[in-house]
Amino acid sequence: MTHRLKKEKNYSYIEAGEGTPIIVLHGLMGGLSNFDSVTKYFSAKGYKVVIPELPIYTMSLLKTNVKSFAKYLHDFIAFKGYDEVILLGNSLGGHIGLYHTKLYPEKVKALVITGSSGLYESAMGGGYTKRSDYEVIKKKAQDVFYDPAVATKEIVDEVYETVNDRNKLIKTLAIAKSAIRHNMAKDLPVMNVPTCIIWGKNDTVTPPEVAIEFNDLLPDSELFWIDKCGHAAMMEHPEEFNEILDKWLETRNL
Repeated sequence: MTHRLKKEKNYSYIEAGEGTPIIVLHGLMGGLSNFDSVTKYFSAKGYKVVIPELPIYTMSLLKTNVKSFAKYLHDFIAFKGYDEVILLGNSLGGHIGLYHTKLYPEKVKALVITGSSGLYESAMGGGYTKRSDYEVIKKKAQDVFYDPAVATKEIVDEVYETVNDRNKLIKTLAIAKSAIRHNMAKDLPVMNVPTCIIWGKNDTVTPPEVAIEFNDLLPDSELFWIDKCGHAAMMEHPEEFNEILDKWLETRNL
């Protein structure tokens, strides 16, 4: 982690650069360091990149759901005093961004989603029956990426530790159920926020047809593909991801 974690009030977050805030929302198993290249690139391009640590495992079980996380994000934006933000979310983070936009559209200037849940949930909560078997968990972590080498030992260890922590596993399953409950199909057609959809062509967690459905349902969206890429485009192809997003922000005058 190249950027220091700031701790203020109930929030821990990374902040870099000055300008329009881009708030980055990580996924269920995603560390803040997954967005190092995004932070570095856009903080040098006239944006303030802010990555809050989402309270995925620290909320009470009753509040461990997409709606509560969206409200937490709203409170964080108010705490930081931002009028308008660009939200960038991967996986569960994309879903939180979408749900926040549904609840508080006036706060969101633009939305960027990659491998987002919200329409289709497959691998979020399933398949942890053999969670004590390190090799099984390693294979699951590798399957997230097109190139299994991206799943470093550090990433595999973190996933293994998470699914073998009973409290975290219960929360993970609660979030998976919540993601299904908070399906966005009916909400998307009335969400007029400019949306950039960047998707891995080889994503097996949220397959390509999910991206096509997001693009069809959202009134003001554009879809960009990254080839030889799985569920976390900003990690597997950071340069291509940043270039696509940079060009889109420029075109949209954001």
